[in-house]
Amino acid sequence: MPHVTYVPLTGARVREEAMRELGMTLPGLQARAGAVGQLPALGLLTLAGLQPPHWTCSYRETPTYDHEAIQAICNDRPDLVAVSALTASVEEAYRLSHRLRSAGLRTVLGGLHATACTAEATAHFNAVVAGEGEPVWPTVLADAEANNLQPIYRERRPFALVRAPVPRFDLLGVAPRPRFTLQTQRGCPLACDFCGASRLLGGFREKPAANLVQELGDVTRIAPRPLLEFADDNTFAGKRDLTPFLDALAECGARWFTETDWRLGEDGARLRGIAAAGCVQVLVGLESLDQRHAGMGSKQADWPRTLDAIHAIQEAGIAVIGCFIAGCDGETLASLDRTAGFILASPLADVQITLQTPFPGTALHERLRRQHRLLPTRGWSHYTLFDVTYQPAPLSVVELEKGFRELVGAVFATEPTRRRQRLRRNIWANNPRLRPWAS
Repeated sequence: MPHVTYVPLTGARVREEAMRELGMTLPGLQARAGAVGQLPALGLLTLAGLQPPHWTCSYRETPTYDHEAIQAICNDRPDLVAVSALTASVEEAYRLSHRLRSAGLRTVLGGLHATACTAEATAHFNAVVAGEGEPVWPTVLADAEANNLQPIYRERRPFALVRAPVPRFDLLGVAPRPRFTLQTQRGCPLACDFCGASRLLGGFREKPAANLVQELGDVTRIAPRPLLEFADDNTFAGKRDLTPFLDALAECGARWFTETDWRLGEDGARLRGIAAAGCVQVLVGLESLDQRHAGMGSKQADWPRTLDAIHAIQEAGIAVIGCFIAGCDGETLASLDRTAGFILASPLADVQITLQTPFPGTALHERLRRQHRLLPTRGWSHYTLFDVTYQPAPLSVVELEKGFRELVGAVFATEPTRRRQRLRRNIWANNPRLRPWAS
């Protein structure tokens, strides 16, 4: 029987040494990085759900390629090795592919980076899936079985999420998983210029509630009362009726986290519904106090209105992670200080701070490329969200690196982290369903 080995390159990465050392000392930053690193590779698990019955498979998460990982993959004796990697890990994926190909194995790469940089990726892999993987995956496997792999597979028509397979959560093994991932939509109706996920794989689409109920059923057979993270860009930005899915979440006792925007706080009925269904936390993109990115659309608003919405979300028993992006044009050391002061005094239950990162395929990357501001000495491995990859304006690279470290150090220091932990406990105590967990 033919065999495919699925290999996601997992884990957070930081290249700049001083930032990496700082991160190791900050408990709040470590906690969020650890949570992200625990997430299963939903894309590969979804493709596994499309395998023909006569194919077998294995799933091998690895933070990087090393001799042990390569040996484990080779021991599977696969007919195909399917790799997923983010931009920051894609150079490691290229080296892994070369090692595997030298051992006589065939490799295929997919994902956002492979979609944006398809020609580049074909130099390192036998095949590249550009765009959504579901509509082409059966063909990829058939071609691999016939020893007729093509260099590029691309489906031009958007994939209808009503046809989405149930991910193969069983491949995660019998050891307890701290959290599971579901995707309820693809893309986002907004078009923030720094966001690649909202456009690279096609337009905004929502998965029907019936599909989600089925996927949730598979998860709960493995982990009753699971902790879930939705792999969405903006879960509540659409118009669908999620009532059946929310009812299923409430019935199974799941706790869950997702991304949305502040406008959720102005919809009281929806807030009450998702809190009752076990939503414990949402990430809200606040981006910057001073600058606004192109394409944010109706997500832009004055700060009093935004803060009122955040208060409403947290009063419903849902903690808000405020997401900030440092380093966009116009950023100064004074504006970084203002951001630190705002966050330290804010009611936010948690915080995420990253550097502006011009991922390939985004409008931001194209603009900085045209302006000759991308740093030629900093390749894809620097696209970590914590490393400077472009010439800032008006700051120098060194000034932005130093200012960002000071911002992160202030916000994620021990006492501010403890303060946000106390805030989260108080917020979760507002919702009777979550009170036992808040303690």
